[in-house]
Amino acid sequence: MVGDGSSAGEAVRDEERGRLMEGAVRNDEQKKGGEDRETLYMEIESRSRNEEFARVAAAVFISRLDPTLEEIDDVKTAVSEAVTNAVIHGYGKQDGIIYIQVIIEGQTVSVEVRDKGAGIADVKKAMEPMYTTDTTGERSGMGFSFMEAFMDDVQVISAPGQGTCVTMKKRIGR
Repeated sequence: MVGDGSSAGEAVRDEERGRLMEGAVRNDEQKKGGEDRETLYMEIESRSRNEEFARVAAAVFISRLDPTLEEIDDVKTAVSEAVTNAVIHGYGKQDGIIYIQVIIEGQTVSVEVRDKGAGIADVKKAMEPMYTTDTTGERSGMGFSFMEAFMDDVQVISAPGQGTCVTMKKRIGR
């Protein structure tokens, strides 16, 4: 059958492509309290190979603040850890979408990495150094510890079966 774009499957794919293109990168500049606010939105598939893209995109976006190389590396590492947690622990072997938002307000960078995956039953326990649910021995359990070490503030909201939202903040140019 020759498709004319009217089949249900094609319509869903077109809608999904449009949503991804629209939501992939929206840079909104707003005035808030006298400060410029800029936002980068990304949706990436929960695949390990997309972790590098997320960290580089965040680094390029915050480069307008003229950060030091150390500040860029700190943000890149934190984004990498949060995305990796979403891929490995949030979705496991299932497909899913990771939602990333980077906000610049004044000299403060806020990064939110959110998934709709497995969620975390005990956030406090999960944030302990060396704690991991990975039974293969391939994971060190240091993801949240690295996020906390490289960012000024880390907040985690999660519920089993509902997903996880990690929000991290860092002041650039102290």
